[in-house]
Amino acid sequence: MMEKIEKFAADISSFVWGEYLLIPLLSIVGVYLTIRLHALPWLKLSSAFRLLVRKPRDDEGEISPRHALMTAMSATIGTGNIAGVATAIYFGGPGAVFWMWLIALFGMATKYGEAVLAIKFRQIDNLGQYVGGPMYYIKNGLGARWRWMATAFALFGMIAAFGIGNMVQSNSVADALNSTYSIDKSYTGIAMAVLVGIVILGGIRRIAEVVSKIVPTMAFAYITCTLMILFVYRTEIPAAFFLILKGAFSGTAAGGGFLGASIWMAIRFGVARGIFSNESGLGSAAIAHGAAKTKEPVEQGLVAMLGTFIDTIIICSLTALVLIVTGAWSSGENGAAMSTFAFASGLRWGGDHIVSLGLAVFAFTTIIGWSYYGERCAAFLFGVKVIQLYRIIWVAAVCSGAVIKLDLVWTLADIFNGLMALPNLIALMLLSPVIVHETRRYFSSNS
Repeated sequence: MMEKIEKFAADISSFVWGEYLLIPLLSIVGVYLTIRLHALPWLKLSSAFRLLVRKPRDDEGEISPRHALMTAMSATIGTGNIAGVATAIYFGGPGAVFWMWLIALFGMATKYGEAVLAIKFRQIDNLGQYVGGPMYYIKNGLGARWRWMATAFALFGMIAAFGIGNMVQSNSVADALNSTYSIDKSYTGIAMAVLVGIVILGGIRRIAEVVSKIVPTMAFAYITCTLMILFVYRTEIPAAFFLILKGAFSGTAAGGGFLGASIWMAIRFGVARGIFSNESGLGSAAIAHGAAKTKEPVEQGLVAMLGTFIDTIIICSLTALVLIVTGAWSSGENGAAMSTFAFASGLRWGGDHIVSLGLAVFAFTTIIGWSYYGERCAAFLFGVKVIQLYRIIWVAAVCSGAVIKLDLVWTLADIFNGLMALPNLIALMLLSPVIVHETRRYFSSNS
């Protein structure tokens, strides 16, 4: 019976993330917004970085714009950057990396639009806190007749959070620490649950304070390790780029431990894992940006799009290059095992420790970030009285996720991830005139 359920869920996941639904819709929205905004996310990248380092203003909101970005990135920089990139290359070949880049470049416009709308249509909840995100810009921006779509997003987001943002993450950490250090999975689950509980019970401000310290540190450490490997294999880098470009348009032939991949496989897994990594189009990051201390939607939009750029264009690209130049991509390994193989080959000392500890820290911050997304979706559906209960259930799920078999949970996470993207993408298209209007107003008054 369970096998039939898993197969049925896998078929739904393949349809949601297949060639007829989410992948073309994500692409269309990203390209459309990029064109409507006259490639603003690409042209204003330097302006976005200047806003990021600017001294925060004491505007209305809960956390600084920079802390909002760190909170959003805490949820995106995770297993997708290590295991997700490896999975994309395993199934789609090196060519998948090109499509990951492409969806990220257009995804910057999507992420920009989400944050603009999150600030524009946010509101104050019954606890006196500023809250925003797709459920609020659907309800407040599109009106009462679209309320059902806001409810759908919140429902899918609340459920998806327990998959992509909780149990999947704790399970990955438990597996990694068990294989590297022989630590019992139940011990890992208990330890992570305690640490997560200490952080999330303090709400968004404590979450922002913690991740604003951890995220930059861990990103810097990981990038440094990848650059060290690339320096050692620097003569292989041109060939790696050639493999990526060739595989993107002609597929990748079988070789070594690699089974070969078609162009469509490169597109599908590149786009899907790119979205899994940076979450552009899902609408989740808009929930964090909706709490930012700012009066200007466009400024938060510019800061928000940096999350996609840093996550995929920088960190995922470095991971992909390491996997290719070390030959790990054709080793026959998949996921975190492929990344471990690459780092062990590249550094020769402590490579397995880097991957295991990196996964642990990345997954921990993802669990923290997604806890806020899930509780805000739950609060939208049931009111703020549900928040404390949700946090308790969240902590319990961290512990259980570390020890149970998660094949079905992985599949269900993919499904609900895709389902929460659908109402968000529809809302972005319908509210695109607002995004364009806000953008023109801001730049005409600041020219």
